[in-house]
Amino acid sequence: AVKQLWGDGDHMAEIDDMMAEQEAIHGEKAKSVWDLFRDKAVRWQLITLFLVSSCMQLMGVNVVYFYAYNVFIKAGIAPAQTHYVSLGIGITEILSTVVCVSGSSAEFHSAVMHVSFQSLETTVNEASGTSCKSTDSFSWVPYCSVALIFIFIMSFGIGPAGVLCPLPTEIFIQSYRPAAYVFNGATNWIQLFILGLLFPFIV
Repeated sequence: AVKQLWGDGDHMAEIDDMMAEQEAIHGEKAKSVWDLFRDKAVRWQLITLFLVSSCMQLMGVNVVYFYAYNVFIKAGIAPAQTHYVSLGIGITEILSTVVCVSGSSAEFHSAVMHVSFQSLETTVNEASGTSCKSTDSFSWVPYCSVALIFIFIMSFGIGPAGVLCPLPTEIFIQSYRPAAYVFNGATNWIQLFILGLLFPFIV
C-alpha cells in the first residue's frame, strides 16, 4: 500500500513509525471531542490547531470568496459577466489544490497589487471631478483586478490552504485524529460564519 502511494523505494522508516504508533496506542478506541478537550497531553496540539485555523481566517481569502461579486462590480465588470468570473474562482481553487506548492509570497503581492489598482480607480475618479469610472480611461483595470483575485486565490490554494487539512493527521496520534478533524471543521465553519457577518461592519 505504501509503495502504491509513494512509488518504489525504501519506505521502511515510515512503516516503522506506523508500527510504533500502532504499538503505542494498543488498539485504543477513537477519542471523542470531549476527550480531546479534557486530555492535557494533547493541549498544545489543540491550541496549535485552533491558532492555525484562526490565522487562516485573517488571510483575507474567505472575504474574497464572500464578496467577490461586489468587488467585480466595483472594478467595472458587467453584471452579466460576474457569474462567469465567479465560476473562474472555483476553477482556480480546484487547480490550486491540484498544484499545491508554496505560494504565500505570490498571495501577498497579488493582494497588494489589487489594492493598488483599486486605489488607481479612486484616484482617477477624484482627479477627473466627475462620476466617470477609471474604466473609461483605463479599460484594462477591471481585467487586472479579476486576474489579481484569481492569482490571490491560486496562491492561497497552493500555499497556506494546504496546511490546515493534513495538520490534525500530523500532530495527533491515531486515536485522537477523528475528534481533531471534527474540532477543526467546526472551528473553521464557526469562524467563517462570524467573519462573514462582521466584515461589512469592519469595512
